[in-house]
Amino acid sequence: MSQVEGSVGRSGRERPRGRAGLVSVAVLPFALAFLGELVVYAVLRDRLPGRIASHFGADGAADGYVGRGAYLVVGSALFVGLGAVAVFMVLKSGFGTYRRGLAGLLAGCWAAAAFLGWPMAASLVANRDLADGASARFPLWQLAVAVGVAAVAAGVGALLGLALARRMALSDVPAGGAARDADAVRLGLGDAEVAGWVRRTGSAWLGGLGAAMAGAGVALAWMQGEWTGSLVLVAAGLLVAAFARPCVTVDRRGLTVSPSALAWPRIRLPLDRIERADSESINAMADYGGWGYRVRPGRSGVIVRSGEALVVRRTSGKLFAVTVEDSATAAALLNTLVERRTAER
Repeated sequence: MSQVEGSVGRSGRERPRGRAGLVSVAVLPFALAFLGELVVYAVLRDRLPGRIASHFGADGAADGYVGRGAYLVVGSALFVGLGAVAVFMVLKSGFGTYRRGLAGLLAGCWAAAAFLGWPMAASLVANRDLADGASARFPLWQLAVAVGVAAVAAGVGALLGLALARRMALSDVPAGGAARDADAVRLGLGDAEVAGWVRRTGSAWLGGLGAAMAGAGVALAWMQGEWTGSLVLVAAGLLVAAFARPCVTVDRRGLTVSPSALAWPRIRLPLDRIERADSESINAMADYGGWGYRVRPGRSGVIVRSGEALVVRRTSGKLFAVTVEDSATAAALLNTLVERRTAER
């Protein structure tokens, strides 16, 4: 008894240390990137113009400017914000719970910090010894260098992730959802009975995000007087907003997922393309890489939150999931309808 308690005690102390280590390694690249920017700024401070070129066009010519102090403020806000996102991903996403997920997460953090940090430091170098930032030039080969630096940084992050995973004895794959029954659960229906199931699900913050994206696209178009690039942001925002509150239907036609207020776009899986359905608990980030309409190797889905989901295995072997309440009833009815359709052939 005493040995068991001692083991639990050690495990309880190791977990916080492991969590702190994950956070530190995830935040470190952004701190280093900002430190690098500060060092370059300190070295070149007396050689920089009062107006620094901060944005460059495809031809390398400057087309955006900020003051010297503002350049540091923007840089600090960028890296602090990205560091906060990294902390959220480590603590809440589920990627930090298994070996490959942790390695990929830290590789992404280190790559992002390097890819952004290099151009910001290189932009300062491009402004040195100039009377005004308008004369600055940023050659495109600097972006190629940034990609190379990011690739090296990603390797460093992945190695650190694997080392931490070994130290924390993490498994190679995520724990996954609830175990599936050997026999898919079915809903009792008589031969002459018909049934349908409809449920609306959603996420208020996801709808707000979609509206914000679309609004930002409109604002950018208004400020720049050009719609081409902004249309992508507007379209993406509208798509996110459309699926922020989907309607999930199970009936004789199969499974249908569509926006609550619109008939399109919709996703329909007919009964003859469904092998079975289950109710599972999923993690939006770990299992599907985020929220909205997600596509991952071997699986796709409409994911508005983590938690209960209807997971359908297609006859092709691929999975489709939609997060919705009362998914057990939906899965049981869908299995019954699939079995009935198979018997009718």
